[in-house]
Amino acid sequence: MARLLIISTHGSEDPTRAGLAFFMAKGAVEAGHKPEIVLAGDASVLARKVVADSVLPLGIPPLKELVQFALDNNVPVYT
Repeated sequence: MARLLIISTHGSEDPTRAGLAFFMAKGAVEAGHKPEIVLAGDASVLARKVVADSVLPLGIPPLKELVQFALDNNVPVYT
C-alpha cells in the first residue's frame, strides 16, 4: 500500500482536468492505496460544493460523484 499526494491546479474553467485528481484518487483507493488531494491555485474553487456539483468532465464521471467517493472513503482534501 502506497501513500499518494495528488496535486490539482485546474478549476471549473477546465472541467476535465479539474476532475482528474479525484478520478486518480478513486483509482488509487480501489487499488488499495491511500491518496490525499491538494487543491492549489485555480482548483481551490472546487472546495465549494456549488462549484463541484456543476463540473462535468469529459470521459470520466461527474465531479459530484468523484467528490462523494472521496468523502465516503475518507480521502483527505486540502486547499
